Amino acid sequence: MNIIGLETLVFSVEELEACCAFLSDYGLHCVSQSASSARFEAEDGTAVEIHTDDVAGLPKTDIPSPALRETVYGVVSASVLDEIRQELSKDREVLCDEDGTLHCVDDEGFALAFKVSSRRPLQARPDLTNTPGHAPQRPVNQPGVDPQRPAKPLTLSHVVYFVNNAAKAEAFYERLGFRTSDRFEGVGPFMRPAGSDDHHCLFMIETPPFVRGCEHFTFHLGSGTEVLQAGTQLASKGWNSFWGPGRHIFGSNWFWYFNSPLGCHIEYDADMDKHDDEWAARQAPLSADTSQLFLFTGTAKWVPGGPPPKSA
Repeated sequence: MNIIGLETLVFSVEELEACCAFLSDYGLHCVSQSASSARFEAEDGTAVEIHTDDVAGLPKTDIPSPALRETVYGVVSASVLDEIRQELSKDREVLCDEDGTLHCVDDEGFALAFKVSSRRPLQARPDLTNTPGHAPQRPVNQPGVDPQRPAKPLTLSHVVYFVNNAAKAEAFYERLGFRTSDRFEGVGPFMRPAGSDDHHCLFMIETPPFVRGCEHFTFHLGSGTEVLQAGTQLASKGWNSFWGPGRHIFGSNWFWYFNSPLGCHIEYDADMDKHDDEWAARQAPLSADTSQLFLFTGTAKWVPGGPPPKSA
């Protein structure tokens, strides 16, 4: 099943204006907004939608707002939607909208949707790095840093669920053609769909029954430098850093997580590993040493001779 990856994440929220402010400061484009709903897009059109609880048509949940209400995946064609509908209709209700979008619920109670992807081709600038021993990637006399150039989220990267039975949840997504790239022992798998070579677009963390919902989601940026730049700017606007900046081991992606008013953490990431079906999944116990190669502590800008730096 040629599922490309995440297309849209749909949330119900309590404080619409605060969520709009956060997503705008995060770097997404607000393409529509009303008194009860808003849509924010990355450069390729993948998006986050936010709605107040009273908006009709939101998938039901017993998790109070703010909460993830639906995860929408993009596929390459209508024939893939037919494959998904035939497979999932074997043991659950699958609803179909007039435009062909499918809706169902996975084995952990997360509402899913599948639609033919409408994402736009990316026109991202390259990350031109000069390395001794290699021909320069960046032309002579072209600075590598432009403080005025914004670091924009390019595409929706991945989502992380708290689940109560990771093995059962993994088996469900394997039915949809997902493959496990790596795994934290006793915690859960990193998984990618067949239409993506990213290390993962889904990670699941096994938790007790009273812990449920979305832990975080993230958009790809263009480089590790952009993660540091965007995170520094977000922190300077008063949003609180949760974890990072740093670099993961599984996936190799740079990361910086922030608290958000959407009921979960939101991450910036960049430079994720790519895999094909020849890759053999690794396993490791979850620890500080296996989850990150290194971790920085963000501080305000500082110069020698100045007062001690303050935490970001």
